[in-house]
Amino acid sequence: MPIYEYLCQDCRKRSSILVLNLCNPAPASCRHCGSSKVERLMSRFASPKSEEARLDSLADPSNLGGLDENDPQSVARFMKTMGKEMGEDLGDDVESMMEQAGDNGDRTDSTDSL
Repeated sequence: MPIYEYLCQDCRKRSSILVLNLCNPAPASCRHCGSSKVERLMSRFASPKSEEARLDSLADPSNLGGLDENDPQSVARFMKTMGKEMGEDLGDDVESMMEQAGDNGDRTDSTDSL
């Protein structure tokens, strides 16, 4: 079921209208002022990616160009990107750990010498 966008010729505001029946759509009207003088707009569309397509895009070598496994800030940025791409909320704990890793990236840890 598509959602169409319209621009009202009277109040110049946009309205989004969900079309439930393509064969017999209801006449479009402005949701703000009620005017029937509306013009259909071309709008962007989104197509959902499968989990496999998301993983493939993350594994694409061109997306790994800025990743340095020895730089905690770089790894933290990649983790945030990966979380956004997968649609996962990393949670406050993971976010704070990544920020701490970024803050401590230039300090040496006592466990490094072990």
